Amino acid sequence: MTIKRILIIVGDFVEDYEIMVPFQILLMVGHKVDVVSPGKKAGEKVATAIHDFEGHQTYTEKPGHNFTLNGTYSDVKADDYDALVIPGGRAPEHLGNNESVLDLVRTFVSANKPIAAICHGPQLLAAANVLSGRKVSAYPACRAEMTLAGAEYQAISIDGAVTDGKLVTAPAWPAHPAWMRQFLAVLGSKVEA
Repeated sequence: MTIKRILIIVGDFVEDYEIMVPFQILLMVGHKVDVVSPGKKAGEKVATAIHDFEGHQTYTEKPGHNFTLNGTYSDVKADDYDALVIPGGRAPEHLGNNESVLDLVRTFVSANKPIAAICHGPQLLAAANVLSGRKVSAYPACRAEMTLAGAEYQAISIDGAVTDGKLVTAPAWPAHPAWMRQFLAVLGSKVEA
């Protein structure tokens, strides 16, 4: 397997599972993974939130763990990375207002590099205006944003994932096995079943 350099972009109140699980899986299979947040340096932390599905009309939110960043956002250059991961939670809402983040996302898309986005993560892709004509999944409450961004929203089960070329999306953290399996396949990583 060729080791890939993967960038994960987060912000405060990223969904706890959606940062920690992919980070650990990608490290486990041998990839180099940098996690960055605008305005923060390596060693600083982002707050996380736990979104849970407890039978209400939408998810509930609880405080999560703090996640220690291992990269500095201002040092990031898309050319140094092979792929991008965008976790969900509330972070994509405010990251989508940061023009440097949107430019970074657009650079990955223009270079046709693999991108994995989950839950509210596709909001950042919509804000970057890079979803037109793409098949995507996202948390169901994001459906209107996906459609308005020109995407073909895929209403799949909460534990499913969708691959469209080098873009892999999923509706929420219960999809981690399918989402990461499909993303690893796009990366060319071998995982035993």
